Amino acid sequence: MERILVIDDDVELCELIKEYLTPEGFQLESAHDGELGLTMVFEGNYDLIVLDVMLPVGNGFEVLRRLRARVSTPVVMLTARGDDVDRIIGLEMGADDYLPKPFNPRELLARIRAVLRRVKQEPEEKTLPQIPEELKVGDVKMDMRTREVIRSGEKIDLTTVEFGLLGILLHKAGRLVSREELMHAVLGRSLSPYDRSIDVHISKLRKKLGHEVSGKERIKTIRGAGYLYTPTPPSDYDS
Repeated sequence: MERILVIDDDVELCELIKEYLTPEGFQLESAHDGELGLTMVFEGNYDLIVLDVMLPVGNGFEVLRRLRARVSTPVVMLTARGDDVDRIIGLEMGADDYLPKPFNPRELLARIRAVLRRVKQEPEEKTLPQIPEELKVGDVKMDMRTREVIRSGEKIDLTTVEFGLLGILLHKAGRLVSREELMHAVLGRSLSPYDRSIDVHISKLRKKLGHEVSGKERIKTIRGAGYLYTPTPPSDYDS
């Protein structure tokens, strides 16, 4: 039974989540302020954390920052509906997904299952179909077996989502990859209106790899369509 910790000061909401998820095979615990939540995480062994942005003691972003300094437990953040800034900040700080309040418990369940599937890294061919074990485009070399990414001889640390995105983009370098395809393959769900998750992860990937390569934009945004990784000649680095 997978353990989930809900960090939210709304007691009634915590109970609602518990009532809905328990029959689905999850063990639910809750904390109603950030400090208690952090203590429970560091002392316990949870498979996933549901974290509210607005907390009475230690706001959600501060809690997330302290969590990421010590653990890699997946986090689904709860944000105010329509507050894109909170969602983007949360993803940039290391949240795995977000859900605006108020929400349907069924959607929360779907998000949790999708995140847990990614973390468990189900058979690679399901999430990254027909991708070679090793990819090399320009100054970037990617090994699907060791999950290692090298740029110009330097190892680049990527999250699971970033690694999946890069794998698809490199495999299809020079070709447009739609946001819908990336969403399905890497996040395991359909693209919904105003969902900026893929865009935020792409932005983080650009920062880690460098925005340009050989004087060209590395990952181009094709407005209203998706993204394209710019093919460039092989670099002199082989490691």
